[in-house]
Amino acid sequence: MSLRQMQYFVTVVEEASFTRAAELLHVTQPALSHQIKALERAVGGPLLERLPRGVRLTAMGRAFLPHAERSVRSAAQARRAARAAAGAQGGELHIATVHAIAVGILPDVFARWRAVHPGVALVLHEYATTEALEDQIERGTADLAVGPPPARWSGPVVPVGAEDIVLVVPFDDPLAGRASVRLQELADRFWVRCAMEAVVEGRPFLDWACARAGFTPRTAVRTEHTSTAVRMAAAGVGVATAPAHVVRGAVGEDCALLTVDPAWRRELAVFSRVPLTGAAAAFTDLLADARSSGEAPPMSPERPRADCDATVQVMP
Repeated sequence: MSLRQMQYFVTVVEEASFTRAAELLHVTQPALSHQIKALERAVGGPLLERLPRGVRLTAMGRAFLPHAERSVRSAAQARRAARAAAGAQGGELHIATVHAIAVGILPDVFARWRAVHPGVALVLHEYATTEALEDQIERGTADLAVGPPPARWSGPVVPVGAEDIVLVVPFDDPLAGRASVRLQELADRFWVRCAMEAVVEGRPFLDWACARAGFTPRTAVRTEHTSTAVRMAAAGVGVATAPAHVVRGAVGEDCALLTVDPAWRRELAVFSRVPLTGAAAAFTDLLADARSSGEAPPMSPERPRADCDATVQVMP
């Protein structure tokens, strides 16, 4: 079997049509069908079921697809890495992350990149959860990922700083004049929950944290995105948790921010399936420099001692 045959197969599956796949691949439909049949002979059985309208994967096709996707994307990644290694000029750098990091941290970093490396285009892939992010990087969707360090990862993982997780309340909230609050003080409050909330020890983060504080959070509303949860909290719907950079950078400071005592922080890293070279290495260095030089100062005049900080994986 050849890489081209696997590329043809992946395209047919993505388009669910031989006709549309042939148009995208700039080949004739008979030539495409011939290559798919040759691939099926090499594999030893049918990968696709031809239907009157479209195609459907067979059991063999479902088993074969992720490996074919990985091979095709790894080849594209190898081409990008080779071109970028020649002075970090030309081609594209594909970066994957979760929504909160995409809107809160990366815009300024992307702007710096464009100023320093105008010859390398950036392509951003956004995902709702860290689980989806790790899965897509494993499949070779992007050259590198920016997010919380994976618990189990065989490739390189480079720390690039940390982010503060804060509580969001409206300006007229009784707690708005304070810099920090203990979680127990919010036992009678309603909360705005986000679908992107991470899981800690098998439980949604807020359930886990509040249980440790001795209460169960009461949910006022559930949202899909962190930025929406912040807007809801600013309007007085309930208390929300969010990375500080999302509130400052993407939403604006039309609400009050409180740190939790002890503080909530989340480590951030760049990780990849392959060694970070060329443009990928240059972007990682730029991100690390930006995080070390551009992080906001502590929101509390007296930051809790380091041994009191709670370093946990919280909202993506």
